[in-house]
Amino acid sequence: METMTPSYRRFVRFAMEETQRGTHLVSLPLPEKLRCMKAKDDNVAFHTLSFQAPKIRLLRSLVIEERHKMQVLDFAVFPKPEFDLPIFCANFFSSGQLNIIVLDLNPLHDVITQMVYKEKYYKKLLPLGEKYCELLPWGGKLTGESIRFFSPIVIWTKFTSSQSKHDILYSAFQDYYKAWLELMDQATEETDALQILHNCEAQHKYLTWRAEKDPGYPLLKKLFGDNLAKEITRNFLFDGVASLGDKSFLDYFPGYECEDGTINKKRTVVGKSFETRPWNATGDFIGYEFG
Repeated sequence: METMTPSYRRFVRFAMEETQRGTHLVSLPLPEKLRCMKAKDDNVAFHTLSFQAPKIRLLRSLVIEERHKMQVLDFAVFPKPEFDLPIFCANFFSSGQLNIIVLDLNPLHDVITQMVYKEKYYKKLLPLGEKYCELLPWGGKLTGESIRFFSPIVIWTKFTSSQSKHDILYSAFQDYYKAWLELMDQATEETDALQILHNCEAQHKYLTWRAEKDPGYPLLKKLFGDNLAKEITRNFLFDGVASLGDKSFLDYFPGYECEDGTINKKRTVVGKSFETRPWNATGDFIGYEFG
């Protein structure tokens, strides 16, 4: 008997309700080119929302649903540069019986070689990560380049659809999001101009990477066409690429430059991937370190 994936819209409803308990959200308009966007397939429905708040630069969500076939959730919360908070990230893809999941509080600053930021935001959350990494085991190879954008508590997993697994995923989403909201509540505004600039550049680097190398782009291109997929990626999902900084992808990641000056389309040029979880129970990185 086929197990239907519960709608990811309930994840968004939970997040919105929890956020509104502690802060005031202001709706943001969709970019003009996206206000009338339509998928190529009439069986595909999508739902978007976009907000800001006193400590939140952008809270946005995209849910894509193809009846009885496929479902996607891309939900993220980006702090304002005056706060060095992690970036809340939930990327879920379900098709048939297969579910591919990434759930994390993506670090704004390095947590592989620098201990201060890791201690500040993740030390108290390690038991939470340990709980769910046992329930939702590591999903296989993760590239060496992308690992720097994940935290010691990242959930990267794949599973076959079942009610119990979806219940665990929903519980994990709830717990991780409430943990992020608690961090936001406790965050104090940075006043040092250099640190604010540092936070801004770190977020811009993250956005630049995601906008260029996000694994969900081929699906968006298939559903909406290349031009609209680029618009969704750069001006909605990863809005800030054009406004938070002026460095290019190759400025941040010169190893991806081809001989003709274009960007290498491969997901990895380092050639290193992690088939098992590269952090231990105390949050120490035990995988291959790279610059």
